[in-house]
Amino acid sequence: MENLSEIAEFKSSPELVEKLLKYSIQKKYDAGSIILNENAHIRSIPIVIKGSIKVIRTEEDGREILLYYIKAGESCIMSFMGTLHNETSKVKAEVEEDAEILFLPVDKVSLFIKEYPQWLEYIFRLYHMRFEELLDIVNAIAFKKVDERLLSLLKKKEELTKSKTLNTTHEQLANELGTARVVVSRLLKQLEEDGILQLGRNKIVLM
Repeated sequence: MENLSEIAEFKSSPELVEKLLKYSIQKKYDAGSIILNENAHIRSIPIVIKGSIKVIRTEEDGREILLYYIKAGESCIMSFMGTLHNETSKVKAEVEEDAEILFLPVDKVSLFIKEYPQWLEYIFRLYHMRFEELLDIVNAIAFKKVDERLLSLLKKKEELTKSKTLNTTHEQLANELGTARVVVSRLLKQLEEDGILQLGRNKIVLM
């Protein structure tokens, strides 16, 4: 997604694309960079041009859980909602893969909603996608075992990075699943014994 005009809702509105590029600031980030912390004031809306971001919720006891990924061509619906209601962020956004991101100032978000129906359609589509993803998270936590959730997460990372070699640690996976590192390590070892993956130093190779 090197071009905003490739986004489905924007194809019919070159003017919207032009305004987005005019008013936004483009930045590059390395994997692991934090672009938004919980309780921070939201001053701009991110639109991912390249790479990906993971959105995480942290509990009071320090435990984390992965909510969803933001891929190229997508934005963070939680940021949209916080902006429209003048609230601080309820989530943390961390760069999963090296990323290029456009940041649209919050004052332009409401303005574009009034001026461009395509912008509102874009927000609604993202809202629908994230709602379904959050339902999947609730369903997985309620009804699936941790080993199933772990394998599902690994496959999602493979799909996201388009690579069978995943640069991640047991600790990171545990945080994203909201469980203990020792549990993830035990399950990964079992998956390795089953021939599903191969463990390396800070990486996992899916077979």
